[in-house]
Amino acid sequence: MADIKQKFGTSTAVTITLASLASSATGGRESTAIDNTTNLYLDALVYCQIKLQAGSPGSDLSIYVYGYSSEDGTNYQDPVTGSDAAITLKDPTNLRIIGVIPTPDSGGLTYKAVFQVAHAFGGQMPRKWGIVVRNYTNVTLSATGGDHVISYTGIHLQSV
Repeated sequence: MADIKQKFGTSTAVTITLASLASSATGGRESTAIDNTTNLYLDALVYCQIKLQAGSPGSDLSIYVYGYSSEDGTNYQDPVTGSDAAITLKDPTNLRIIGVIPTPDSGGLTYKAVFQVAHAFGGQMPRKWGIVVRNYTNVTLSATGGDHVISYTGIHLQSV
């Protein structure tokens, strides 16, 4: 009799341009959509490494990471387009919160976090999905693109 255990896919970069993302109560940046129709991952871990410019965080002292999805692979929640682009969120937003990165300290610091995706969508991975990053720290993100890393690792089940 076999056991069913987790199997992790390869860490894959998420296409999202975070360099110089300003702090905003309703603005942010959306990633290019990730197609789950081939790999059929049951969940995914999203790794976020985000660096602030020097300064003293204010506002909510947080970076918000939202998930967006598409049931048919084409239509996304308004106003998401499925492309790496600036986005103005509705208030309240209908996007799903994946996680919050607290940024309590002054200085040009790098913050790192890992979040699960499926829980944001009721335990099921969508056909296509992506993330939206909203910087609400009162400090602009670093202007150096390499200071920011967003990637995901898909999770399957395997019989061993």
